[in-house]
Amino acid sequence: MQLGFVSAIFGDLTLEEVLKFAAGEGFDCVEVMCWPPGGPDRKYGGVCHIDVSDFTQAMADDTRALVEHHGIAISALGYYSVPLSAQEDQATAAIEHLHKVIDAAPMLGLANVNSFVGANQYQSLDENLQKFAEVWPPFIQHAEQRGVFIGIENCPMVFPNTWPQGLNIARTPAIWRRMFETIPSGHFGLNYDPSHLRMQLMDPIAPIHEFGPRIFHTHAKDMRIDHDRLNDVGTLAPPMDRSTAKIPGLGDIDWGKWIGALSDAGYRGPVCIEVEDEAFNDSLETRQQSLRISRNVLRPLIG
Repeated sequence: MQLGFVSAIFGDLTLEEVLKFAAGEGFDCVEVMCWPPGGPDRKYGGVCHIDVSDFTQAMADDTRALVEHHGIAISALGYYSVPLSAQEDQATAAIEHLHKVIDAAPMLGLANVNSFVGANQYQSLDENLQKFAEVWPPFIQHAEQRGVFIGIENCPMVFPNTWPQGLNIARTPAIWRRMFETIPSGHFGLNYDPSHLRMQLMDPIAPIHEFGPRIFHTHAKDMRIDHDRLNDVGTLAPPMDRSTAKIPGLGDIDWGKWIGALSDAGYRGPVCIEVEDEAFNDSLETRQQSLRISRNVLRPLIG
């Protein structure tokens, strides 16, 4: 396995500065965010370290030279918008840009792109899955033609105004099975983040045994359940009303068991730390420190 981090935490740095930090701190790789320029459509969205809007092979060659200079691999290109959004303009923009990200990957010598399936929060799960069956096969056909593997993150994207459906239907093993029945392609899989299962009060490790071959990429983010708050508001409250995102080692997840399950399943890919811990978001220095702490937790387990 390779230890890295998600570049979204460094939206105020250039790609070169991100790679320099990664090299200096002993990381192996970085998942590079590729949102279109113009700002986020949600929190932690909108970071653009490689602009693929009008990407050329010359631009790709320059990026590859920069990556090689610092000796850091790109684990995947990341773009996490909402292709099934109820907002037509957001859905259209997400669909158009994701095709561009898929095109950019082989130009950079890469095989992995990570994204969200998306969801319309005003429709039922069955209605969203019907829309998924219309929108997503062309993405995967496009990816297959270019030798690209699409990893879907299992984040529910549940906010107070999207509860209970959320903005990403790919949130549970039961739904993953239905997705993979609709699109059985070997180029369609998971970007597996255990924190989102823990947030839903689920076992974040057990699904690895069934879905190991479908895991293309992983995010290492921890989650802490506030049991006093849970006892106060109950399970029908939005999950983040009684949960807190933490960096690895400061939440509830047993990282040794998680890495062990991945290893048992034959996973040999990237483990990329994703920082959404508000306790470390007040400055560049604390964000850097969050990655150092996380590295020190995970590196002994990965080697």
